[in-house]
This record gives sequence, structure tokens and C-alpha cells, in this order.
Amino acid sequence: MSEYAATQKSALKFKGSVSAGKKKKKKDKESKHRLEQAVQSHNEEEVKSNKGYVDKRTPAQMAFDKMQEKRKMERILNKASKTHKHRVEDFNRHLDALTEHYDIPKVSWTK
Repeated sequence: MSEYAATQKSALKFKGSVSAGKKKKKKDKESKHRLEQAVQSHNEEEVKSNKGYVDKRTPAQMAFDKMQEKRKMERILNKASKTHKHRVEDFNRHLDALTEHYDIPKVSWTK
């Protein structure tokens, strides 16, 4: 016989694991119903709380937020307008404009 004839051919088991198979979860209709009611009550509370919302920001704060949103949209449109090729060309132009300080220094002085 071969050397591996005495080995187990079943799946590996964890230590302390007694159960032989998978346990099936019981579906609880009551818990499902409670969950649906909780979601509905939460939605109703949100609707009620939104009606009573009062904006307490100053006009300067509102203008600031409006300008920030406008600048954010401009940045997004600006980035979306360039293709990858244009970005690479701009980056190469930027690298060409840099000083020679960033170049790799010459190592051998004999040549």
C-alpha cells in the first residue's frame, strides 16, 4: 500500500466544533415585520424633522458656501475637460521649466 492510505479524506474540522453540518437559520416573520415598522417610523420622523428645520446661518456664511460650491464645480469641469494626453503634455512642460537642480548629478569625473 502507499504511504497515504491511512490519511483522512474528509474536510478539515475546527477544534471544539461539534456540529456536523451547516445550521439553517429560521426565518422570523415577526422580526421582519418589526424591522419594516422601524424603517417606516424612521422615515416619518425624518419628514417631520425636515419641516421644522430653520437655517441659522448668516448671509455671509450662505454666500461663502455658495461660492465654495461654485469653485468646486469649476474645478470639476476644468479637470473633466482635459484628456490624459493634455495632462501629460502639461506635466512635461512643467518638468522642462524646472531647474537643473533636480537632475541626477554626474558621478564619474574622469569622462
